[in-house]
Amino acid sequence: METSEVIDALSALAQESRLSAFRLLVGAGPEGLAAGEIAEALGVAPATLSFHLKMLSHAGLIHSQREGRSIRYMASFDAMGELVDFLTSNCCGGDPGSCLPQRKPRRRAAAGGRR
Repeated sequence: METSEVIDALSALAQESRLSAFRLLVGAGPEGLAAGEIAEALGVAPATLSFHLKMLSHAGLIHSQREGRSIRYMASFDAMGELVDFLTSNCCGGDPGSCLPQRKPRRRAAAGGRR
């Protein structure tokens, strides 16, 4: 992954609605979600969502497929992996497996709270 592609990807993710949409699509797996499902889940107006999905698509983080009158969006797991690889490639002299912190279990948000 080229540095300019990394900058585009990180820039696209550096906005709350886009980051939420990307995380939602990652959670949905390879089948992805229809645009209306994403808008409903995030509580975002369709026109606003369209703008955000266009930014994620331009950065190569998601792709879409027309299904009749709707569009289904999917996370690009290859691009996500390349981004993570780029970010960790110089870790511990090129052996990121030896120095990445172990993931701790996530704490649950308080009732009604946000993560």
